Amino acid sequence: MAAHLVKRCTCLLREAARQAPAMAPVGRLRLAWVAHKTLTSSATSPISHLPGSLMEPVEKERASTPYIEKQVDHLIKKATRPEELLELLGGSHDLDSNQAAMVLIRLSHLLSEKPEDKGLLIQDAHFHQLLCLLNSQIASVWHGTLSKLLGSLYALGIPKASKELQSVEQEVRWRMRKLKYKHLAFLAESCATLSQEQHSQELLAELLTHLERRWTEIEDSHTLVTVMMKHVLNRAQDITLPHLCSVLLAFARLNFHPDQEDQFFSLVHEKLGSELPGLEPALQVDLVWALCVLQQAREAELQAVLHPEFHIQFLGGKSQKDQNTFQKLLHINATALLEYPEYSGPLLPASAVAPGPSALDRKVTPLQKELQETLKGLLGSADKGSLEVATQYGWVLDAEVLLDSDGEFLPVRDFVAPHLAQPTGSQSPPPGSKRLAFLRWEFPNFNSRSKDLLGRFVLARRHIVAAGFLIVDVPFYEWLELKSEWQKGAYLKDKMRKAVAEELAK
Repeated sequence: MAAHLVKRCTCLLREAARQAPAMAPVGRLRLAWVAHKTLTSSATSPISHLPGSLMEPVEKERASTPYIEKQVDHLIKKATRPEELLELLGGSHDLDSNQAAMVLIRLSHLLSEKPEDKGLLIQDAHFHQLLCLLNSQIASVWHGTLSKLLGSLYALGIPKASKELQSVEQEVRWRMRKLKYKHLAFLAESCATLSQEQHSQELLAELLTHLERRWTEIEDSHTLVTVMMKHVLNRAQDITLPHLCSVLLAFARLNFHPDQEDQFFSLVHEKLGSELPGLEPALQVDLVWALCVLQQAREAELQAVLHPEFHIQFLGGKSQKDQNTFQKLLHINATALLEYPEYSGPLLPASAVAPGPSALDRKVTPLQKELQETLKGLLGSADKGSLEVATQYGWVLDAEVLLDSDGEFLPVRDFVAPHLAQPTGSQSPPPGSKRLAFLRWEFPNFNSRSKDLLGRFVLARRHIVAAGFLIVDVPFYEWLELKSEWQKGAYLKDKMRKAVAEELAK
């Protein structure tokens, strides 16, 4: 019974807040009087006689009512100058709290390219009118808009003593338990990157506490690594090397590049500089490989794991762990060879980069089988292309073709192929020819719920491009849309034409 009463009072107080005059100052006495009047009147009549809007939470009502875009919303989105936004406060436009917040968010975006105008904006009378309007109805601003609003106020340089800024920060504190995890993560990122004031850092500490308690609500990888990033930098002086290694490996797996990239990787190199040689050998390889994925490896780090005295312990390894580690050494070697033109060595010996029997010893997937069958029909003759090409870089191409300047297939095995550890051809490719690599991307190759490749496969693609190939990407989500053999063949032809056209357009 008590729980129902508390819920009922909360709904009535929210209704009372909505009934308060929109442009009046937020007076606590006024709000209390309206709430008292509403509660008193409700106490004299059965609950069943109350309007339906008073019997349901406001948030539920908002969720069930579709948002109708008004003319003023369109004007806010299309505004290209701050003056256009400030003019909305006059005339026939009657802004509500969410529209006022949207104006401030849009102003922040427009002034991000003209920071010198922020001082003039803060002194503008219309801007102060906008802040007052927002402050008077801050409780009505939607959760998602509120999370963006706080960051916008920080970006606009609103003074920390401003009652409007303090009102928004306090509203965030009151709503922390109700906000979605992604909103909390966004707010924490805003506090960490857009404001270094003491009051915002106190709010950041509260947000981080809530994020840590609600970690089970994480739904996407970007939110997770953002939290790890902060969220790491805040404890830079105390963070242990094993913890930092775990974060770095997670970033590499997801191909996540943090906003404060320079600061983060300076910390990584500082920690690894003296301690890398003392780590377990397989972990050393993992860390340098992760830096290669994120394009942050330094020459000294490459040399440390490619030195003969170090890598010899993984040559000919029989265990799965040793084979996986050596595979990463091949990728590190390819990074040094293809992406560091001034790298002076050492590199892995030619005998080590030759693909072993296990390179092609993999279970054939349905997509792989269908792609091979379609390619065989497209090529017509076996000498016009190669399937399952194991390169010296540790990557296997689904197929390789060589096109002349007219787009006709050439006998690929007759020509020099520097990407192979043991080239078979002797002729140089004719002028204007293009070498194309077909790369199939299966469902596990992507980040969860996205079309972004995981770090390992981003590295593969980057290496193959650096080796002189044009890429024909074949992602599973596009291939599944193709029903007939004719559609599949036409799809691959179109992909090839686009790859060549993009190269010619450069």
